[in-house]
Amino acid sequence: MGLPALEFSDCYLDSPQFRERLKSHEMELEKTNKFIKELIKDGKALIQALKNLSTAKRKFAESLNEFKFQCIGDAETDDEICIAKSLQEFAGVLQNLEDERTRMIENANDVLILPLERFRKEQIAAAKEAKKKYDKETEKYCTVLEKHLSLSAKKKEAHLHEADNQVDHVRQHFYEVSLEYVFKVQEVQERKMFDFVEPLLAFLQGLFTYYHHGYELAKDFNHFKTDLTISIQNTRNRFDSTRSEVECLMKKMKENPHEHKSMSTHTMQGYLFVQEKRSFVSTWVKYYCSYHREPKRMTLMPFDQKSGGKIGDEESFTLKSCTRRKTDSIEKRFCFDIEAVDRPGVITMQALSEEDRRLWMEAMDGREPVYTLNRDSQNEAMAQLDVIGFNIVTKFIYAVETRGIDEQGLYRIVGVNSRVQKLLGLAMDPKTCADVELDSTEWEIKTITSAIKHYLRMLPGPLMTYQYQRNFIKAAKLDNPEARVAEIHSIVHRLPEKNRQMLELLMKHLAKVASHHQQNLMTVANLGVVFGPTLLRPQEETVAAIMDIKFQNIVVEILIENHERIFKDMPVSGGGQGNTQLNLPRRRSADSKAPSCSERPLTLFPTPTFSEKDKAVEKRNSVVVNSSADSVNCNSTHNWTRLNSLPTGDGDHDGLQLAKPSQPNSLQNPKVRSSMSTSTPLRKARALYACKAEHDSELSFIAGTIFDNVHRSREPGWLEGTLDGKTGLIPENYVEFV
Repeated sequence: MGLPALEFSDCYLDSPQFRERLKSHEMELEKTNKFIKELIKDGKALIQALKNLSTAKRKFAESLNEFKFQCIGDAETDDEICIAKSLQEFAGVLQNLEDERTRMIENANDVLILPLERFRKEQIAAAKEAKKKYDKETEKYCTVLEKHLSLSAKKKEAHLHEADNQVDHVRQHFYEVSLEYVFKVQEVQERKMFDFVEPLLAFLQGLFTYYHHGYELAKDFNHFKTDLTISIQNTRNRFDSTRSEVECLMKKMKENPHEHKSMSTHTMQGYLFVQEKRSFVSTWVKYYCSYHREPKRMTLMPFDQKSGGKIGDEESFTLKSCTRRKTDSIEKRFCFDIEAVDRPGVITMQALSEEDRRLWMEAMDGREPVYTLNRDSQNEAMAQLDVIGFNIVTKFIYAVETRGIDEQGLYRIVGVNSRVQKLLGLAMDPKTCADVELDSTEWEIKTITSAIKHYLRMLPGPLMTYQYQRNFIKAAKLDNPEARVAEIHSIVHRLPEKNRQMLELLMKHLAKVASHHQQNLMTVANLGVVFGPTLLRPQEETVAAIMDIKFQNIVVEILIENHERIFKDMPVSGGGQGNTQLNLPRRRSADSKAPSCSERPLTLFPTPTFSEKDKAVEKRNSVVVNSSADSVNCNSTHNWTRLNSLPTGDGDHDGLQLAKPSQPNSLQNPKVRSSMSTSTPLRKARALYACKAEHDSELSFIAGTIFDNVHRSREPGWLEGTLDGKTGLIPENYVEFV
């Protein structure tokens, strides 16, 4: 079980459970800090003492082997599992290199020591500073609050009002510091997955370069190193998306904290001061109280926020009645009396404010006026899964596929909001939908794609429904890939009929988009990033829900890659999680199915250029295809059926990366390959990015690999070269000539 997610809403409650979860994160950060410090020390010893290299490497390897990653959440992705076991892999490599001492690594300080020191100084040190500030503000807030609550109600109104304002200011500052600290702690926990491992990977690559005796070992390590590079880059990509979502949620919490308080099984929770009478002396003791409306059960736990620990045993009783305490009957403010069924006497309690007292009395059915504290509901969604909705989506999809399926950044680049709203307004109005001409230059492709996404968000609930949202997430977390597909297949067929039909329509279209990823750069993984949060948005916006975005993306990727099987075939009886044959250990080695484009890394690449001849052909083809767009009418119910019959391509499962040329014709026709031109001059080329072969005729390689005898093949977008004595095909946009 990994570290628990820290919810921003808990910052306002500041419950004992929240403090315990926060303490577990702090302990993990401290352990990481000590480990990095030790690792830096060992690394310097390795660089400076060539004579002690063997001893230093052994100690370094032992340190790596002992450290275990802790991920936030209850499940890990394949990439996180790969990263988590990376340190053990590194340790094995270092132990094998113990006897292979040559010369000191020249650039180890730049690739290993400096990044780790930078991470420790910039990230962990910042988290420590945030903790000091948080502890200081906690003590200040509690002190001011206790002092404030001790004020006599007989003070002048102006004095009391000024004191209330001062407490509100201190409380708000405490909440803001708490939110920032929680945000920073979780950010560092996520960052270490790549900022910490990546320097180690670079250090190992340096060792392979400068140690001739480690050449054979480096060849054996290349497979895992490629997977780890991809996993780090995929994790970084998911981190960027997740961080922006969490930061947005934090800003919302700052702007309107009451709107985002956590939903709990407890009717009411919070701190109360309870009057206790001992030997004719009254004292006020602070308790963390929880009240359940249904059993009318009240639980009191003595807890000190300053020390972060319990100061006694908790007690509970059944509520009988709750009455507001008149101001002139007691010196304290914000007081109310409660009576218990199983406890004699009247218990006097003091809330933290007038608003807090009102909430407690409302929860316990006291005599205070009852107010309803519902969240501001969103305006009733206009979009529905009806004939109009299917016609709109069908018409929009047809326009995308005929006009701009090769447009770069399709669905990722958003349109102007006012234009998107105008298009949807016209398309959804029965009076004007027939006049919308999507083949007109008035409507850009990015406007149409944004309209599709906006329509899906306008539905009363997500297309894949709140009811099955958690089921889909759990399916994506299964260990075995085939089990994931089978379980998602089963859940899809439990969706409402119209939801499933719309989902099928969309997945067929996205598969076709992904099949053009070489031109539009939108692979299956990219489309999963775009549509995952839309199709599987959670009912409640929390940090834990944001952490599950990566699994939402995986669900969409599976639907795109397996859309024909999932939507055309009925699920096998007894499939899904109940099928024990599918719940096999997760495998990422060579004994699993052939690797696909989904295992390729994120890369920065130039915009492809086309010759004038290519542009002319593309323009001529677009004119021919667009001429058929006029036949689509928004009032026709046959459009949806017509689009379902459109051919769809098989999209590669990819993640924000450089697209690979389509599969060479020579894979289907060996004669073509045999007749490749040999008159082209033979040259050497260097790999810019890592790539895994999808066919026996292709070559697998990592970034920096040098190829011999490189020349153009007759397959468009491919080269032919030799690596380690094997001749095969190489994607042209993955290499540069040297």
